Amino acid sequence: MKNQLSTKIKNSNVLLTGATGGMGKAFSQLLFDNGANLVLIGRDGHKLHELKAELLTSNINATNKIEIFAVDLVDSAQRQALIAYLATLALDINLLINNAGISQLSLLVQTTESEINRIISTNTIAPMQLTQALLPTLLKQTSAQIINIGSTFGSIGFPGYSAYCASKFALRGFSQTLSRELADTNVTVKYLSPRATKTNLISEKIEQLNTALNTATDLPADVAMELLMLIEQNKTERYIGWPEKLFVRINALFPSLVSKSIVKQLPIIQKFARDS
Repeated sequence: MKNQLSTKIKNSNVLLTGATGGMGKAFSQLLFDNGANLVLIGRDGHKLHELKAELLTSNINATNKIEIFAVDLVDSAQRQALIAYLATLALDINLLINNAGISQLSLLVQTTESEINRIISTNTIAPMQLTQALLPTLLKQTSAQIINIGSTFGSIGFPGYSAYCASKFALRGFSQTLSRELADTNVTVKYLSPRATKTNLISEKIEQLNTALNTATDLPADVAMELLMLIEQNKTERYIGWPEKLFVRINALFPSLVSKSIVKQLPIIQKFARDS
């Protein structure tokens, strides 16, 4: 179903990372339904072909285009191959959505070096490098946007997610900095901060922890609607969920208050983190 807030989306050329994940599929569907041309990327080529077929079947009268490209954005050579491929297309990207990401529930003492590297590389370094590579194209457009998909944990440090929080804190800082750096250009940089969302990033242990803490979980389709609103609006940040957005504000001003609340939950968090 088309959303009424589609004026900036219709006929836009979108590069979406992490397209085959839960949020990625929801983003793809809503963007396609609203007339966007899509370049969908992810690691699994088979899943990308399936997603493309699903989208085309869901809207057989659509005239907008879908391109797919399998790539591991952490790999420099594969990233360069993606940029070369984009140069062959008859469209220029004017909306980059850095959505690909991974999560992990574990205490720092039990998290391996390779796991830390994998989380930081996927969630922070890869989107920074992809953005850098696409900037020359984006700067040539009449109007362009970069949207980084963050997390409530990009504003609130939460036990059991040290590497994930670090990666999302960094992504939020990158978004804010680049937004200011490009303030005198035609490129707008935005940051979307979902709370817990029901996707394949949520393992059974994370789901059990969320239940034990009475943490609200959104559906990917709800987050997709928030994405559309952020695309349409002039604001550069959008935080999803209540009371999460309140906690973000309190944590920025009075972090000790949030610390006291979280520390009370520490035994529960430790139990699930150690068992994961």
